[in-house]
Amino acid sequence: MSELFSGRKAAGHDDVPAPYEYQDDELPYEEHADPDAPHAYADEHEVEHPDEHDGEHDGEHDGEHDGEHALFAPAASAAHVEQTADRSRSRRKSARRRRTVVIMAICLALLGGAVYVGYSFLVPLVQNFGEEPPQDYAGPGSGTATVVVNPGDSGIMVGDSLVEAGVILSRGAFVAALQENPDGGQVQPGTYALQQEMAASQALERLLDPAAKQSVAVQVREGLWVSETMEQISEDTGFSVEELQLAAQDPAVGLPPEADGDPEGYLFPANYDFDPDVTPVQVLAAMVQRHDQAMEAAGIPEAERRDVLIRASIVQGEGSADEDFAKVATVIENRLERGETLGMDSTVGYAVQKRALDLTVSDLEVDSPYNTRVNTGLPPGPINSPGDAAIAAAANPAEGDWLYFVTTNPDTGETVFTADYDEFLAAKREFNEWLAQNG
Repeated sequence: MSELFSGRKAAGHDDVPAPYEYQDDELPYEEHADPDAPHAYADEHEVEHPDEHDGEHDGEHDGEHDGEHALFAPAASAAHVEQTADRSRSRRKSARRRRTVVIMAICLALLGGAVYVGYSFLVPLVQNFGEEPPQDYAGPGSGTATVVVNPGDSGIMVGDSLVEAGVILSRGAFVAALQENPDGGQVQPGTYALQQEMAASQALERLLDPAAKQSVAVQVREGLWVSETMEQISEDTGFSVEELQLAAQDPAVGLPPEADGDPEGYLFPANYDFDPDVTPVQVLAAMVQRHDQAMEAAGIPEAERRDVLIRASIVQGEGSADEDFAKVATVIENRLERGETLGMDSTVGYAVQKRALDLTVSDLEVDSPYNTRVNTGLPPGPINSPGDAAIAAAANPAEGDWLYFVTTNPDTGETVFTADYDEFLAAKREFNEWLAQNG
């Protein structure tokens, strides 16, 4: 920019006239008038009236005086008026010239500003286009190179990263490749494995290939206890369970105060892609942040989120299909309003760390605040990590008077909802038949 503007004269400035000055023959009349010249309006030059001579020179001077005063005084007045008009016109022309100069200066300033803004915007795009064509490797490349594309990186910034890593020869070649490839703007943030000395077009194709992206994939399904979630993360990332448990105590993970340091329920079940250099804290923090997003999407106020999370975890543990979740939430709501125990096997299973189908009669009598067969009200905390559907259902139960439900066929997920206890017992017998047939 400095080379472009430092030696440039502003266009049109050589033609700007010097500040206007009056010349001697253009001075205002009062300052320039000859004091000896007759003044048509000055008292000391007033022409005597013929009547004041009382006829003393009637015959001798009448004609002389008539000629002198009738011709000279009017002539002087006309010249003065014409001279004053000329000066006025001259001043007006000068004022117009000054206004023109000012307008030209303003226009040049605005034009200069526009040129500067355009220059500042375009320079990053064109400064490497001095060569025709931009310098580029022939390809296909050899060896290995790793390039990181950060969120928010522009094509020019990615080009710089490729040049720095020795992948391509010039930024200009990469920008040209972006312009020629209709999918060029779809490069995703991440870490990519490329080669040294690639052609810019080949490097771009590699960045658009998902197989070139180096990432750590973590897949956590809905309804897992936190112990199961930690084991899954460990398997996917290579971090030990102990490392993850220690990381969960780091404030940077973002657990809310009501969690009291326990991540149960807050590690949202989803598929994640992390950079290869991700840390245990970053993994857990991403999952907690995703949980917060789910709560926000469901429109749940922060003060109610803990209660909704506990209900949603029970819905997730009990429901066999997403379409049944809202009905399960209604059963929970109705039984709480009636002051009855929830009687949920999923909460008992959490207390003894067994799944519902594995529970024994003695398990159902376990002394635990999570045993909702014995204790009324909600358990003290969530019993798993619920997904979006369970959270939405807990926040918006269905309309109904149901108090009982039984999944009569776990294979198909067929579930009976009822407000009648006898219908509930009949459905339970149907489930026991399925259980006997399937061991």
